[in-house]
Amino acid sequence: MGQDAKREQYEDGDHERCHGSNSSVGPFLPPVAEMSECIDFLPFGSDDHQMTLEKVAVVVQDGAAAFGLGSMCEVWGEEYHPDDDNPVFDFKVCTARPGRVRGQYGFDLMIEHGLEAVEAADLVCVAPQWEYGNNDPDVIEAVRAAHDRGAVVSAHCTASFLLGDAGLLDGRECTTHWRYADILQRAFPAARVNPDVLYVLDGNVLTGAGSAAGIDAQLHLMRREFGARVAATTARRIVVPPHRDGGQAQFIRTPMGQTEADTLGPLLEWATEHLDEALPVERLAAQAHMSARTFARRFRDETGTTPLQWITGQRLALAEELLEQTTLSVELIAGRVGFGNAATLRHHFTATRGTTPQAYRRTFTCLDERETDEVPA
Repeated sequence: MGQDAKREQYEDGDHERCHGSNSSVGPFLPPVAEMSECIDFLPFGSDDHQMTLEKVAVVVQDGAAAFGLGSMCEVWGEEYHPDDDNPVFDFKVCTARPGRVRGQYGFDLMIEHGLEAVEAADLVCVAPQWEYGNNDPDVIEAVRAAHDRGAVVSAHCTASFLLGDAGLLDGRECTTHWRYADILQRAFPAARVNPDVLYVLDGNVLTGAGSAAGIDAQLHLMRREFGARVAATTARRIVVPPHRDGGQAQFIRTPMGQTEADTLGPLLEWATEHLDEALPVERLAAQAHMSARTFARRFRDETGTTPLQWITGQRLALAEELLEQTTLSVELIAGRVGFGNAATLRHHFTATRGTTPQAYRRTFTCLDERETDEVPA
C-alpha cells in the first residue's frame, strides 16, 4: 500500500491495526488513583539506582526526521566524558534493510545494523518519520517482540503511530505531537491520547510529544534509570534544561475571534472587543436580542461550547498575546482581559496551558527587557 493511501486510512480513522500483547510491566512509580504515569514533570530519582539499560537500539525508516533521531543519539549515544562520569551504552542505529535510508531534509543516512540490534536491546527507540502512515511490517514486528520480552519501547512525535500499529497503545496513556493527536486517537481508538503533556511513561512504553519533547522523554527515562545527577549532567552537556515546565498546551497557538458561527458572528466580534467587561449570559443574550435560554441553546449549536467557556478561551488567548507582546504586569493583564485579578488569571491559565503566566512569558516573550509597558489600544 502506498504511503498516501496509508496516511488517508489514519486520518479517516479506518486503519486496521495489528494487535500485539497489551500486557505491560508494572509501572515504574506507584500509581496514583489507578492512573498510568502521565508525566509532564520529573519525579525524584535515586542516584543509587542499579543500571538496567545497557543496550540501546534506535530504529529508523525512510523519511527519518533528523532532529528526532538526533535527540535519542544525544542522550544515549554519547561517548564517555571523565568530567561527567556518564554511563556509556552499547548504542546502535538500525533499520529493516541496512544501507541507505532516505532522510526527510534532502540528505540520507547510511545504516550499518539490521533489526537484529533490536533483539538484544534493553531500550528500543523508534525515530519519527515524515511518512507516519508507512511503517515497515518488519519494524512493527520487531518492536512488538521487544516489548513482549520486557524491553522499554520509546517513540515520540509521528513514531507513536508505529507503536499503535504494533498494538502497544491499546489501553495505554500516550501522546504525540499536538498536530497529530486527533489523528492518532481516531486511528487507535483503544489508546488514551493525551495531547497536553510532553511525555507519558505507561508501563514499559514511553511516548513523547513533537520534536524537542523527544529530549524531555529520554531525559526522564535516564533519570528514572540512573538518578537525578546523571540526567542533569546529560542535560547540561546538551545545553537544555533537565526539565521544562508545562506541557504541549502552551505551544498550541489559540487565535482570537476565529470561531465559525452562522448567525452569532457579529455578537462574537462584539464580545472580543469587550472582554475587559463583565459578560454574563444575560448581557450577551440581550446584545443578540434573544432570551437567555434561546441564546444559550443557539450558542452551543453554532459554536459547540457554552458562552462561559468561549469567553474564557478568548480571554486566555488575549492574555497570551499581552504576555508575549507587552511588559504589563500579570495583575494588569488580568484586568485587561476580564479576569479581574492575577489569581483568577493564573488559575485558568495553568488549568488550560499547563504552565503559569510568568513561565509562559519567559518562554514566548517577543520583547527585550528594555521595552516599555505599551499595548495597542
